[in-house]
Amino acid sequence: MQERGPVAPLSPSGAARPSVRPALLALLAAVAVAVIALDQATKTWAVHALADGPQHVWWRLRFLLALNSGAAFSLGTGLTPFIIAGGVVVLVVLLVFMSRSVATRPAAVALGLVLGGALGNLTDRLVRHNHRAVIDWIDFRPWPTFNVADAAVVCGAILLVLTGAELGRRHAGNADPVEP
Repeated sequence: MQERGPVAPLSPSGAARPSVRPALLALLAAVAVAVIALDQATKTWAVHALADGPQHVWWRLRFLLALNSGAAFSLGTGLTPFIIAGGVVVLVVLLVFMSRSVATRPAAVALGLVLGGALGNLTDRLVRHNHRAVIDWIDFRPWPTFNVADAAVVCGAILLVLTGAELGRRHAGNADPVEP
């Protein structure tokens, strides 16, 4: 008989709930901290290096200092207090979701990217002295100007969808999810 690890706790419905391994939470936290650090460092660079105007990099890519007081794509300009409150609610939901569902390394990385990006932009609104605006500086025309935090959220969301699709295929085949 094969020895198994600890038994997963039961959910309120009586079904076994996968336990979250501390190593995966540590990976998630490390990714989130790395994203926040890189995001804030590049924003500090942008504030100083781009104060005199944009810098052309290559083809359509240029670095351009922009302050975004709205949400994504500058929607909701003037609604900054609501955007901050919504961001805090999303972070709380993310933290609850993460504490219950991180089962693979790709999922931990994906959630770390999303969490780090969300915290990076929230840091701009709460800590930096730029009238509660987010610093955007990557301008790849015709796309809206964005920053490292925005890129991390988008990449994390895409990875989360791909991870979820992979887990869905594994469960559909009645196979246990395998830790890569």
